[in-house]
Amino acid sequence: MDYEVRLCAAPGLLVIHSPGPMPVSLPWGLDGLVGADVVLITGHPGHRGEPPVAVQAALRAAADRGSRIAAVGTGVFTLAATGLLDGRRATTGWRHTGELAARHPQIEVDMLGTVVEDGSFLTAAGIFGGVDVCLRILRRDHGAGVAGETARELITPLDLDADRVQDAIEQEIMDGAGLQPTLRWLETQLDRAVTLADMAAHARTSPSSLTRRFRTHTGFTPLQYLLNARVSEAQRLLRETDITVERIAARTGFSSPAVLRRHFRSLTGTTPRAYRQARRAAGILGDQG
Repeated sequence: MDYEVRLCAAPGLLVIHSPGPMPVSLPWGLDGLVGADVVLITGHPGHRGEPPVAVQAALRAAADRGSRIAAVGTGVFTLAATGLLDGRRATTGWRHTGELAARHPQIEVDMLGTVVEDGSFLTAAGIFGGVDVCLRILRRDHGAGVAGETARELITPLDLDADRVQDAIEQEIMDGAGLQPTLRWLETQLDRAVTLADMAAHARTSPSSLTRRFRTHTGFTPLQYLLNARVSEAQRLLRETDITVERIAARTGFSSPAVLRRHFRSLTGTTPRAYRQARRAAGILGDQG
C-alpha cells in the first residue's frame, strides 16, 4: 500500500503567529478528505473555539465513509467538538487533559496515554504524537518490521558513528522495557503510601535514574505518574461502581475524600460527583439511541 499525502485546510486559513496574520493556501480544501483512508488533525492554536461547521461536517462524513481519523495534541479538541469521540477513550497533551475532560465529559480521557486507539479513532499526546500515530498506522498496514525500521530511520544522529547510534537505540528500548514491571507493580499499590525510594528499590535503580527513565518514557516523574494512575483508577470506579467517594479515596491511596476531590479537579477539571453524573447521563443517552 502506497500513501498519497494531501495537505488540506478549510477556506480562509490564517497563520496567526508573528509577524502577523497571514492567509495560507494549501493544495487541497476540505474536498481532499473525500476518499482519504486516514485523516490526521494536527495541533493548532485557538483550540478553545468552536471549529467551523464545514470542518465538523467533513470529519463526520469521513467517519461515515469508514476513514480512520487521528488527532494530535490540541487537534483532539477539534475532533471532540464533532461528537465522534463521545463514549470513547481519547487523550491529548498532558497540559490539556484536564481541560478536555471538563469540556467533553462524555469522553473517557486517558491521562497517561501517548497514543489511544478506540475503534477507527486515534488520539495522541505530546509534540511527537503525530509520529507515534503514523507509526501505529504503519504497523497496522505493513507490519511491525516496517514500522520498526521506519522508527529507526527517523533518528537523525549528530555524528555518523553507527555503532554508537545503535547502542543508544538499544539502551532506550531496554530502559523502556525495564519500566514495565515497575509500572505493573504500581497498579497494585494504588491504595498504599508509595514513595520515590520504594519505586526505585522495586526498579533496582537510583531515584535519579528512575526519574530520568520515567520522564523519557511516560512524560511524568514517578510521583506524577502515580498520582495520575490513582485519579484514573478513581475515574474507573466512579464509572463502573456505586461505591462512595469516601471508599474510592481509600482504595486509590488518597488520605481523605477532600484530597481526592482536590487532585481530581486539578487533573480532570471537574469533581468526582459531577464526573459520575455526566458519565451516567452519557450512558443513558447512548442506550436510548
